Parts: sequence; C-alpha cells; structure tokens
Amino acid sequence: MSWRKISMKFPGTCIVCNKKIEVNELGLWAKGLGVKHEKCAEVNELTCIVCGGPAGCSKCEYIDDCDLKTVSQLCICRKCNETENPFDVYQKSVKKKFSILNLKN
Repeated sequence: MSWRKISMKFPGTCIVCNKKIEVNELGLWAKGLGVKHEKCAEVNELTCIVCGGPAGCSKCEYIDDCDLKTVSQLCICRKCNETENPFDVYQKSVKKKFSILNLKN
C-alpha cells in the first residue's frame, strides 16, 4: 500500500499521533489505512506499545529487513518482550489503547 500526499478536503485524525489534520493541511493518505501528518511519516524509531518507551530499532534483529515507514507501529521493546508472558502483556496493551477495535478475550 503506498501513501499519497494530499491536501485535506475534510478534517481527519492522524493514525500515528491521534491529532487532528485540518482542511487544506498536507497529509499522507492510503486507501483503507487512513491519513497521517507528513512529520509522523518520518519514523526513525518505533515506540513500544507496552511501556511507551523506544522500541530499540537500531538494536533490533530485524533492522535490515524492516521498513519503518510501512511496518505496524505496534512494536514491543526487548525489555517488555523478555517479561514472563510478553504476548499476554502485548495483547492487553493493544486492547487498552485501541478499545474501539472491540477485541475479544
């Protein structure tokens, strides 16, 4: 899916920072994904969905294959991944931060 630079015809909400993108403001749009600010597309480091800290992209074992502009922003840092039940913690964090998804237990 490619992102297109557009001048906003309607107000929207950035899928990265959740702040408004006003009419006539430049944004990036992708069908089925939504819109985001141009500055939010310039990702150099992902944020951990669990603790909110840096995900450690520069030390990640997948850095050579990862395209930060296209991957999910729902990454987990090494510290949180090394907890007792990292997948459970990850799921709870996603459910809490994205309650609109109405995910089942």
